[in-house]
Amino acid sequence: MGMRPARSAERAEAARLLSGFLSAGAELVEADILQPAEILLDLYGEDIRARAFTTQGPEGEVMLRPDFTVPVVQMHMARGGAPARYAYAGEVFRRQAGGADRPSEYLQVGFELFGGDPAASDAECFALFHRVLAPHAPRVLTGDIGILTAAVRGLHTSDARKSALLRHIWRPRRFRALLDRYAGKTPPPPARTALLQARDPFAGAGPEIGLRDRADVEARIAALRADAAEPHISSTEVALIDDLLDLREGSSCALGRLWDLAVDMPAIGPAADTLSRRLDALDAAGIAPESLPFEASHGRSTMEYYDGFVFSFSLPDRPDLPPLSTGGRYDALTRVLGQGRASPAVGGVLRPALLLETASC
Repeated sequence: MGMRPARSAERAEAARLLSGFLSAGAELVEADILQPAEILLDLYGEDIRARAFTTQGPEGEVMLRPDFTVPVVQMHMARGGAPARYAYAGEVFRRQAGGADRPSEYLQVGFELFGGDPAASDAECFALFHRVLAPHAPRVLTGDIGILTAAVRGLHTSDARKSALLRHIWRPRRFRALLDRYAGKTPPPPARTALLQARDPFAGAGPEIGLRDRADVEARIAALRADAAEPHISSTEVALIDDLLDLREGSSCALGRLWDLAVDMPAIGPAADTLSRRLDALDAAGIAPESLPFEASHGRSTMEYYDGFVFSFSLPDRPDLPPLSTGGRYDALTRVLGQGRASPAVGGVLRPALLLETASC
């Protein structure tokens, strides 16, 4: 990775990008740098601790702002959730893996669009980022997390297994391990087998300590017994999921392939309809669907709160750099943060420093 641009140049580029979003009708908003950790932990689990900076504030544990989307959604839903569009610019903070040559603090510029027809909003948001980034000739990649979640919900298995798979869609290795176990391709963990075979699972357990009491443990064992009695997910359904995960085509061809898969996997039919409407809206916005690569698994390891359309822009000759921009649809996040109320929502972010770095190469 090259030398990081001067902070003054990074701020000037952020201001230029922000101006473009404001010209698109967005309202300028800000978010506190210190965010309550509890909300982010509830959304993403303890995994986020490895990527965030945490400290203690006067009202409990807080995190240095890892992104803007969560606080912007909170603000929007507190306002009532009416159609709106927002733009912002400021620092975000992310821990980097040991030895990674990437900054832990950098400027982020973003645009969020709430309300409206989802297909038209997806196309409008994507077209906006597409125009901004066109001078950099980026590699474009699109996907739709909603297609995979629809396929999982349509599996002929228990709700508990579906819930487990849905929780781990954004963790591909864990998802694969669960799917293989539910299909009978791999055995359950030996410790679990021994526990379920024990005549008295509590023999020699000693006194109760910790947060879970005996009733909690008994309920968990009962759930494990119910899961062990479940029939395997069929090899046909697993093969269909694999075909879906392997789907990499131009968007128009991908849509045709999804219609083919929907014959045997009807649960994805509505999600394919959604993709079809989005491609029509993109075409109307001047972006030919056949020019957009589509991967059904895109975004699974990097875009945790997106649940529908996803996109990214990156440099084809700089695999060492993170994406210049990422974005997508996150309707479910508004429902969680809106305490039951929901709003259609799509947005994306840009990294000004990366744009400057690539422009100087």
